[in-house]
Amino acid sequence: MARIFITGSSDGLGLRSAKALTKRGHEVYLHARNSQRAQDARAQCPDAKDVFVADLTSTEETKSLAAKLNQTGPWDAIVHNAGLMHGVAHLKGKEGIPALFAVNTLAPYILTSLVDPPPKRCVFVSSGMHRGGDTSLRNIQQATYSDSKLHNILLAFWFARCFESKGVLSNALNPGWVPTKMGGWSAPDDINAAIDTYVLLSEGSGAAEGQTGQYWYQRRGASGSSRDKGYSSAADDEARQNQLIKTLEEISGIKPPQ
Repeated sequence: MARIFITGSSDGLGLRSAKALTKRGHEVYLHARNSQRAQDARAQCPDAKDVFVADLTSTEETKSLAAKLNQTGPWDAIVHNAGLMHGVAHLKGKEGIPALFAVNTLAPYILTSLVDPPPKRCVFVSSGMHRGGDTSLRNIQQATYSDSKLHNILLAFWFARCFESKGVLSNALNPGWVPTKMGGWSAPDDINAAIDTYVLLSEGSGAAEGQTGQYWYQRRGASGSSRDKGYSSAADDEARQNQLIKTLEEISGIKPPQ
């Protein structure tokens, strides 16, 4: 049995993956941005161990969430699934940071930097839309959805390098264009394959056993050494990974783990 935490798990793929993991006997903790959504998530996934409430548009609430995780851990896996889509880039959180950037990019960085000891497995949920992301990392707080999904792969690969000596596995996951509220109900990809990939990476089982620094899509992993990587080569650039981490440290005031 593994202890697993999934951000953004009050609905969509996060909730469906949580259900799949509880059915496999794991101790799963959900996350919702407010108490009403937490109550709804609990009703939808009654076998979950608990639901943590935190508005990830607020860096202070994200830090408080990290403290709760440290009180409840250690963790076998943390899945950074929470994400905002198009149309919210102009909205700002409590500290004035654009909401999309705060949730999609900054929150995964803060949680991964503050949870101690780190989870055995880190999963950063990306998207095929990362290929349209701005590789220059300029004006990062004004990030679009595509930009943020590139950030997620850069984070996964940087933490894979950072945690290598500790035996922590860090991977990026592209669920595909699957039928959800976010993706639209006519989306063509296999949602069961997406959920299976969440399970593989959360458990570190099957094809994902011992794998780190990879980009996963529909049950398959790829890295920079793969002939057909399936992701932007910009994500393999260690200088770009380092640049992102330095920028997030400056914005958040939180040092990355050493």
